[in-house]
Amino acid sequence: MRFGTAIIHNGNEIDKITGALSIPIYNASTYDQDIDSTEVKYDYSRSGNPTRDALESTIATLERGTRGFAFSSGMAAIASVFSLFSAGDHILITRDVYGGTFRAATKLFNKYNIDFQLIDMTDLENVRRNIKENTKAIYIETPSNPLLKITDISGIVAIAKEKGLITIADNTFMTPYLQRPLDLGVDIVVHSATKFLNGHSDVIAGLAVVKDTNLADQLYFVQNTFGAILSPQDSWLLLRGIKTLKVRLDHQQNSAAALSQWLKEHPLVEEVFYPGNFGFGGNEIHFSQSRGPGAVLSFTTKSTETALNFMRRINFAAVGVSLGGVETIVSYPVRMSHASLPIEVRQDLGITDNLIRVSVGLEDVEDLIEDFRNALR
Repeated sequence: MRFGTAIIHNGNEIDKITGALSIPIYNASTYDQDIDSTEVKYDYSRSGNPTRDALESTIATLERGTRGFAFSSGMAAIASVFSLFSAGDHILITRDVYGGTFRAATKLFNKYNIDFQLIDMTDLENVRRNIKENTKAIYIETPSNPLLKITDISGIVAIAKEKGLITIADNTFMTPYLQRPLDLGVDIVVHSATKFLNGHSDVIAGLAVVKDTNLADQLYFVQNTFGAILSPQDSWLLLRGIKTLKVRLDHQQNSAAALSQWLKEHPLVEEVFYPGNFGFGGNEIHFSQSRGPGAVLSFTTKSTETALNFMRRINFAAVGVSLGGVETIVSYPVRMSHASLPIEVRQDLGITDNLIRVSVGLEDVEDLIEDFRNALR
């Protein structure tokens, strides 16, 4: 099946008991059991819930993995994956990673003697040089947040397989519609499903998908033990949101491409970061592993004052920390998504006071451009 069909018809679209065209919300914490049965599918909803099962099966199908896992947030998914590792392990991680991931790696898991080293993953030889005897995994985010830097997924996988390492990819920006890291050999994919997968700015959720069954069993142990699970209500909302993923992203990335081209020509804009732009660093690699440029872009203005005035004056966009909703959302990374990074780290990464990130929504792009023109005026 093509993707647009698979998000509707994946085995989880019809309730097998009633025939309802929507999986019910099973708001049950516990289940009646046959004391003489040796096979019990559901006993306690931390361990398994029919609504959450439908979501986990759906994302596993769309990412082409063996098993999916739904968590209470994107960071719960990432932290649960990090919990697969032990004290003394060394993990390479994308240098300009999402601020929450940076915080978890450098201020939480470092307490348990797991060594995260942030490096430039756009240079494969640099990755190879930084592998140590105790390196266990490579964690990539491509495109990265917020500068949209591109990592060669197949190149990373080749290095990891040569060294016997686990590969983990944050696929939040692209979703399985535009990019499937597991098909390229990655072991684990994580999502902040709050973003494009849900698409309506009304759910906090995280997902992980695993290729190897043994690794899946290990992640299930973490999920069941920690209990950072997604509720039945939010699982149902996420199932509903996924059904419109393709049509939303088709419109959003077309608008993002048009807005990006307009920004490139604006006299108050210094630089535009968008994988769809010809000549953008990593553009060819991106399109060798992805089906589209996505709907997130960033740009720098000629001054900090211009950036702040833009954020104050924008009308047809929400000013917020998230992305991937039906509404356009503009973010100021130095005060929002990456505020937890030390200032010297932000400056070194290029996350400056004149940087603005844009998640393009479903508005008519002509109205967005006019609104951006007025805000930059």
